[in-house]
Amino acid sequence: MKNLVLIGLRGSGKSTVGRALAEQLGRRFVDTDEQIELEQHLTVAKLFETEGEPAFRVLESNVIERFAAGSGQVIAVGGGAVLVAANRDRLRAAGTCVWLTASDAELHRRVASDPRTASLRPALTDATALEEIGRLHQERAPLYAEVAHHCVDTTGRDVGQVVEAVLAVLD
Repeated sequence: MKNLVLIGLRGSGKSTVGRALAEQLGRRFVDTDEQIELEQHLTVAKLFETEGEPAFRVLESNVIERFAAGSGQVIAVGGGAVLVAANRDRLRAAGTCVWLTASDAELHRRVASDPRTASLRPALTDATALEEIGRLHQERAPLYAEVAHHCVDTTGRDVGQVVEAVLAVLD
C-alpha cells in the first residue's frame, strides 16, 4: 500500500488533515516535524535557533528517508522539506503526494491564530508574517508542483471538507 504524503506551506493543514485522513483510512500518521522534535527533545523553532537551518534540514532529510521507505502511512512533512532535491525525489517516490494550498491571507490567519506558532514555528525572515508567507509561497510553489501528484485548495474549507477533497483526488 502506497504512502499518502502531504506537502505545502505552514498553515496549509498538513498535520490536522493528515491525522484525520490517517484515522479515516486506518493508517499510521507521521508528522516529520513532530518526529524530529521527539528524537531531538527540542522544538523545531529551538533547533533553528540553536543549530541553524542547515543542520535542521539534515535531520529532516534523515527522517524523511526513513519514513518514505515505509508503506501504508499518511506522512505530513514540514513546509521547507521540498528545498532539498533528495527529499523531493524521495517524497514523490514514496507514494501519492498531495499539495495542500491556501491563499496567503488564509495561511496567515491560520498561523496567527495558532497559539503554538511562536514556540513551535521559527520565523524564517525579518519580514512581517504575511510578507514572509507570500515570499515563501512564490519561492516554493515550483518545488511543490514538482513533487505533487495532486493539489487541493484548502481555502475556506474545514478539515472534513479537505479530507473529502483529498480522498476524491485519490480515487
